[in-house]
Amino acid sequence: MFAGYSVMPSRYGDVRTRSWTHGTVWWCLGDMTIAFVNGVPVTPAVWTPLIDELPEARQREAVLLAPPGFGAPLPADFAATFDDYRDWLIDELSRFDAPVDLVGHSLAGGYVLEVAMGRPDLIRSWVSDTVAGYEPDYTWHDLAKLWQTPGEGERHVEELFSGDAGDRAARMVGWGIPEPTAGEVALHQGEEMSRAILALYRSVPQRVLIERGRDLSAAATRPGLVPIALQDDTVGSPALRRRAAERAAARTADLEGLGHWWMLDDPARTAAMLIGFWDSL
Repeated sequence: MFAGYSVMPSRYGDVRTRSWTHGTVWWCLGDMTIAFVNGVPVTPAVWTPLIDELPEARQREAVLLAPPGFGAPLPADFAATFDDYRDWLIDELSRFDAPVDLVGHSLAGGYVLEVAMGRPDLIRSWVSDTVAGYEPDYTWHDLAKLWQTPGEGERHVEELFSGDAGDRAARMVGWGIPEPTAGEVALHQGEEMSRAILALYRSVPQRVLIERGRDLSAAATRPGLVPIALQDDTVGSPALRRRAAERAAARTADLEGLGHWWMLDDPARTAAMLIGFWDSL
Protein backbone atom coordinates (compact mmCIF):
# COMPACT_ATOMS: atom_id res chain seq x y z
CA MET A 1 0.00 0.00 0.00
CA PHE A 2 1.25 3.47 -0.86
CA ALA A 3 1.05 6.00 1.93
CA GLY A 4 -1.92 8.30 1.56
CA TYR A 5 -3.89 6.04 -0.79
CA SER A 6 -6.74 3.69 -0.06
CA VAL A 7 -8.55 0.86 -1.79
CA MET A 8 -12.21 1.70 -2.35
CA PRO A 9 -14.97 -0.80 -3.24
CA SER A 10 -16.02 0.86 -6.50
CA ARG A 11 -15.86 -0.62 -9.99
CA TYR A 12 -17.35 -0.16 -13.44
CA GLY A 13 -19.04 -3.54 -13.76
CA ASP A 14 -16.41 -6.08 -12.78
CA VAL A 15 -13.45 -4.14 -14.14
CA ARG A 16 -10.84 -2.70 -11.79
CA THR A 17 -10.34 1.04 -11.67
CA ARG A 18 -7.18 2.76 -10.64
CA SER A 19 -6.62 6.41 -9.85
CA TRP A 20 -3.49 6.75 -7.77
CA THR A 21 -3.63 10.52 -7.87
CA HIS A 22 -7.12 10.76 -6.47
CA GLY A 23 -7.15 7.96 -3.93
CA THR A 24 -8.76 5.01 -5.74
CA VAL A 25 -6.53 2.01 -6.32
CA TRP A 26 -7.16 -1.44 -7.74
CA TRP A 27 -4.07 -3.59 -7.71
CA CYS A 28 -2.81 -4.99 -10.99
CA LEU A 29 -2.61 -8.80 -11.15
CA GLY A 30 0.03 -10.62 -13.17
CA ASP A 31 2.90 -9.35 -15.30
CA MET A 32 0.90 -7.66 -18.06
CA THR A 33 -1.47 -4.71 -17.85
CA ILE A 34 -3.93 -3.32 -20.38
CA ALA A 35 -4.81 0.26 -19.48
CA PHE A 36 -7.98 1.79 -20.95
CA VAL A 37 -8.53 5.58 -20.91
CA ASN A 38 -11.89 7.18 -21.75
CA GLY A 39 -12.55 10.51 -23.42
CA VAL A 40 -15.35 13.10 -23.37
CA PRO A 41 -18.09 13.39 -22.08
CA VAL A 42 -18.09 9.92 -20.57
CA THR A 43 -16.55 7.68 -17.90
CA PRO A 44 -14.69 4.34 -17.90
CA ALA A 45 -18.10 2.62 -18.15
CA VAL A 46 -17.79 2.81 -21.95
CA TRP A 47 -15.09 0.12 -21.86
CA THR A 48 -16.93 -2.50 -19.79
CA PRO A 49 -18.86 -4.25 -22.62
CA LEU A 50 -15.68 -4.64 -24.68
CA ILE A 51 -13.63 -5.90 -21.73
CA ASP A 52 -16.37 -8.42 -20.97
CA GLU A 53 -15.68 -9.90 -24.42
CA LEU A 54 -11.98 -10.44 -23.74
CA PRO A 55 -10.71 -13.87 -22.64
CA GLU A 56 -10.69 -14.26 -18.89
CA ALA A 57 -6.92 -13.95 -18.69
CA ARG A 58 -7.05 -10.64 -20.56
CA GLN A 59 -9.86 -9.38 -18.36
CA ARG A 60 -7.63 -9.88 -15.34
CA GLU A 61 -5.02 -7.66 -17.02
CA ALA A 62 -7.46 -4.80 -17.69
CA VAL A 63 -7.32 -1.60 -15.67
CA LEU A 64 -9.46 1.48 -16.21
CA LEU A 65 -7.76 4.86 -15.80
CA ALA A 66 -10.44 7.50 -15.17
CA PRO A 67 -9.30 11.03 -16.10
CA PRO A 68 -10.10 13.75 -13.54
CA GLY A 69 -13.61 15.01 -14.21
CA PHE A 70 -14.47 12.04 -16.40
CA GLY A 71 -15.11 9.31 -13.87
CA ALA A 72 -12.70 10.54 -11.18
CA PRO A 73 -12.93 13.65 -8.97
CA LEU A 74 -11.73 16.95 -10.43
CA PRO A 75 -9.41 18.58 -7.86
CA ALA A 76 -9.74 22.33 -7.41
CA ASP A 77 -6.08 22.83 -8.39
CA PHE A 78 -6.29 20.71 -11.56
CA ALA A 79 -6.56 23.10 -14.54
CA ALA A 80 -7.83 20.35 -16.90
CA THR A 81 -5.75 21.42 -19.88
CA PHE A 82 -4.55 18.95 -22.49
CA ASP A 83 -1.07 19.10 -21.00
CA ASP A 84 -2.50 18.41 -17.54
CA TYR A 85 -4.20 15.26 -18.79
CA ARG A 86 -1.05 14.16 -20.57
CA ASP A 87 0.93 14.63 -17.35
CA TRP A 88 -1.78 12.88 -15.33
CA LEU A 89 -1.59 9.85 -17.62
CA ILE A 90 2.20 9.76 -17.48
CA ASP A 91 2.01 9.83 -13.68
CA GLU A 92 -0.53 6.98 -13.62
CA LEU A 93 1.50 4.82 -15.99
CA SER A 94 4.74 5.44 -14.14
CA ARG A 95 3.35 3.56 -11.15
CA PHE A 96 3.00 0.24 -12.99
CA ASP A 97 5.81 -2.27 -12.62
CA ALA A 98 6.16 -2.86 -16.38
CA PRO A 99 5.22 -1.13 -19.64
CA VAL A 100 1.51 -1.45 -20.43
CA ASP A 101 -0.67 -1.91 -23.48
CA LEU A 102 -2.40 1.48 -23.61
CA VAL A 103 -5.80 2.10 -25.25
CA GLY A 104 -7.43 5.52 -25.59
CA HIS A 105 -10.67 6.70 -27.16
CA SER A 106 -11.72 10.11 -28.43
CA LEU A 107 -9.65 12.94 -26.92
CA ALA A 108 -7.97 10.43 -24.61
CA GLY A 109 -6.48 8.96 -27.77
CA GLY A 110 -4.50 12.20 -27.88
CA TYR A 111 -3.15 11.61 -24.38
CA VAL A 112 -2.12 8.14 -25.55
CA LEU A 113 -0.25 9.58 -28.52
CA GLU A 114 1.50 12.09 -26.28
CA VAL A 115 2.77 9.20 -24.15
CA ALA A 116 3.82 7.24 -27.24
CA MET A 117 5.75 10.24 -28.53
CA GLY A 118 7.25 11.46 -25.27
CA ARG A 119 7.41 8.53 -22.82
CA PRO A 120 7.51 5.30 -24.85
CA ASP A 121 9.32 3.64 -21.96
CA LEU A 122 5.97 3.47 -20.13
CA ILE A 123 4.15 1.42 -22.76
CA ARG A 124 4.51 -1.82 -24.68
CA SER A 125 1.99 -0.74 -27.34
CA TRP A 126 -0.64 1.90 -28.00
CA VAL A 127 -4.11 2.12 -29.55
CA SER A 128 -5.68 5.46 -30.52
CA ASP A 129 -8.63 6.27 -32.77
CA THR A 130 -7.88 10.01 -32.90
CA VAL A 131 -4.53 10.07 -34.65
CA ALA A 132 -5.87 12.27 -37.48
CA GLY A 133 -5.99 15.20 -35.06
CA TYR A 134 -2.22 15.41 -35.52
CA GLU A 135 -2.47 16.01 -39.26
CA PRO A 136 -1.90 19.64 -40.36
CA ASP A 137 -5.17 19.78 -42.34
CA TYR A 138 -7.39 18.29 -39.61
CA THR A 139 -10.16 20.60 -38.38
CA TRP A 140 -12.08 20.34 -35.13
CA HIS A 141 -15.61 18.91 -35.34
CA ASP A 142 -18.56 21.25 -34.79
CA LEU A 143 -19.17 20.27 -31.17
CA ALA A 144 -15.55 20.92 -30.25
CA LYS A 145 -15.75 24.34 -31.87
CA LEU A 146 -18.89 25.05 -29.86
CA TRP A 147 -17.18 24.11 -26.59
CA GLN A 148 -14.23 26.29 -27.51
CA THR A 149 -16.47 29.33 -27.91
CA PRO A 150 -16.92 31.40 -24.71
CA GLY A 151 -20.55 31.77 -23.74
CA GLU A 152 -21.89 29.28 -26.25
CA GLY A 153 -19.83 26.49 -24.73
CA GLU A 154 -21.08 27.25 -21.23
CA ARG A 155 -24.68 27.27 -22.40
CA HIS A 156 -24.29 23.98 -24.22
CA VAL A 157 -22.77 21.99 -21.35
CA GLU A 158 -25.33 23.42 -18.94
CA GLU A 159 -28.10 22.14 -21.18
CA LEU A 160 -26.32 18.84 -21.88
CA PHE A 161 -26.00 17.99 -18.18
CA SER A 162 -29.29 19.49 -16.99
CA GLY A 163 -32.06 17.49 -15.35
CA ASP A 164 -31.69 14.26 -13.45
CA ALA A 165 -29.67 11.16 -14.33
CA GLY A 166 -32.53 9.82 -16.43
CA ASP A 167 -32.59 12.98 -18.53
CA ARG A 168 -28.85 12.86 -19.07
CA ALA A 169 -28.95 9.16 -19.91
CA ALA A 170 -31.59 9.81 -22.56
CA ARG A 171 -29.32 12.40 -24.16
CA MET A 172 -26.43 9.93 -24.18
CA VAL A 173 -28.64 7.36 -25.87
CA GLY A 174 -29.33 10.03 -28.48
CA TRP A 175 -25.57 10.35 -28.91
CA GLY A 176 -25.34 6.65 -29.71
CA ILE A 177 -24.40 5.28 -26.26
CA PRO A 178 -26.67 2.33 -25.44
CA GLU A 179 -28.16 1.43 -22.10
CA PRO A 180 -27.10 0.43 -19.50
CA THR A 181 -23.85 2.27 -20.27
CA ALA A 182 -25.68 5.56 -20.87
CA GLY A 183 -27.19 5.40 -17.39
CA GLU A 184 -23.84 4.63 -15.77
CA VAL A 185 -22.18 7.53 -17.57
CA ALA A 186 -25.00 9.93 -16.63
CA LEU A 187 -24.41 9.37 -12.92
CA HIS A 188 -21.05 11.14 -13.19
CA GLN A 189 -22.06 14.01 -15.44
CA GLY A 190 -22.46 17.45 -13.96
CA GLU A 191 -20.66 20.63 -13.02
CA GLU A 192 -17.20 19.09 -12.65
CA MET A 193 -17.35 17.45 -16.06
CA SER A 194 -18.65 20.69 -17.56
CA ARG A 195 -15.65 22.63 -16.24
CA ALA A 196 -13.25 19.96 -17.45
CA ILE A 197 -14.73 19.86 -20.96
CA LEU A 198 -14.49 23.61 -21.49
CA ALA A 199 -10.97 23.93 -20.10
CA LEU A 200 -9.73 20.90 -22.03
CA TYR A 201 -11.04 21.88 -25.46
CA ARG A 202 -10.04 25.51 -25.08
CA SER A 203 -6.47 24.46 -24.33
CA VAL A 204 -6.01 22.87 -27.77
CA PRO A 205 -7.00 25.31 -30.52
CA GLN A 206 -6.19 24.38 -34.11
CA ARG A 207 -2.70 25.89 -34.05
CA VAL A 208 -1.76 23.78 -31.02
CA LEU A 209 -2.85 20.58 -32.77
CA ILE A 210 -0.75 21.48 -35.81
CA GLU A 211 2.29 22.12 -33.64
CA ARG A 212 1.93 18.82 -31.76
CA GLY A 213 1.50 16.92 -35.00
CA ARG A 214 5.03 17.71 -36.09
CA ASP A 215 6.32 15.04 -33.71
CA LEU A 216 3.87 12.28 -34.65
CA SER A 217 6.55 10.10 -36.20
CA ALA A 218 8.03 9.69 -32.72
CA ALA A 219 5.08 7.45 -31.84
CA ALA A 220 6.64 4.79 -34.10
CA THR A 221 8.96 3.85 -31.22
CA ARG A 222 6.26 1.46 -29.98
CA PRO A 223 3.80 -0.68 -31.98
CA GLY A 224 0.56 1.19 -32.59
CA LEU A 225 -2.93 0.43 -33.85
CA VAL A 226 -5.44 2.91 -35.23
CA PRO A 227 -9.06 1.65 -35.27
CA ILE A 228 -10.86 3.37 -38.14
CA ALA A 229 -14.60 3.39 -37.42
CA LEU A 230 -15.89 4.29 -40.87
CA GLN A 231 -19.11 5.88 -39.60
CA ASP A 232 -17.30 8.24 -37.22
CA ASP A 233 -17.29 11.76 -38.69
CA THR A 234 -15.74 13.52 -35.69
CA VAL A 235 -12.12 12.35 -35.93
CA GLY A 236 -11.18 13.18 -39.51
CA SER A 237 -11.80 11.30 -42.73
CA PRO A 238 -10.66 7.67 -43.06
CA ALA A 239 -8.01 8.84 -45.55
CA LEU A 240 -6.70 11.37 -43.04
CA ARG A 241 -6.58 8.74 -40.31
CA ARG A 242 -4.69 6.32 -42.56
CA ARG A 243 -2.19 9.01 -43.51
CA ALA A 244 -1.56 9.87 -39.86
CA ALA A 245 -1.25 6.19 -38.95
CA GLU A 246 1.38 5.79 -41.65
CA ARG A 247 3.37 8.69 -40.21
CA ALA A 248 3.27 6.95 -36.82
CA ALA A 249 4.15 3.59 -38.42
CA ALA A 250 0.94 2.19 -36.89
CA ARG A 251 -1.33 -0.53 -38.18
CA THR A 252 -4.91 0.28 -39.09
CA ALA A 253 -8.13 -1.70 -38.73
CA ASP A 254 -11.22 -0.62 -40.66
CA LEU A 255 -14.45 -1.03 -38.67
CA GLU A 256 -17.21 -1.10 -41.24
CA GLY A 257 -20.58 0.08 -39.94
CA LEU A 258 -19.24 1.33 -36.61
CA GLY A 259 -19.24 4.92 -35.38
CA HIS A 260 -17.60 7.05 -32.71
CA TRP A 261 -18.62 4.61 -29.94
CA TRP A 262 -17.12 1.63 -31.73
CA MET A 263 -16.37 -0.24 -28.49
CA LEU A 264 -20.09 -0.10 -27.67
CA ASP A 265 -21.42 -0.59 -31.21
CA ASP A 266 -19.82 -4.04 -31.47
CA PRO A 267 -17.91 -5.08 -28.34
CA ALA A 268 -17.15 -8.58 -29.62
CA ARG A 269 -15.68 -7.44 -32.94
CA THR A 270 -13.61 -4.67 -31.40
CA ALA A 271 -12.35 -6.95 -28.63
CA ALA A 272 -11.22 -9.41 -31.31
CA MET A 273 -9.43 -6.56 -33.10
CA LEU A 274 -7.48 -5.70 -29.95
CA ILE A 275 -6.68 -9.31 -29.13
CA GLY A 276 -5.29 -9.85 -32.63
CA PHE A 277 -3.07 -6.81 -32.25
CA TRP A 278 -1.75 -7.72 -28.81
CA ASP A 279 -1.17 -11.38 -29.78
CA SER A 280 0.98 -10.26 -32.70
CA LEU A 281 3.42 -8.30 -30.55
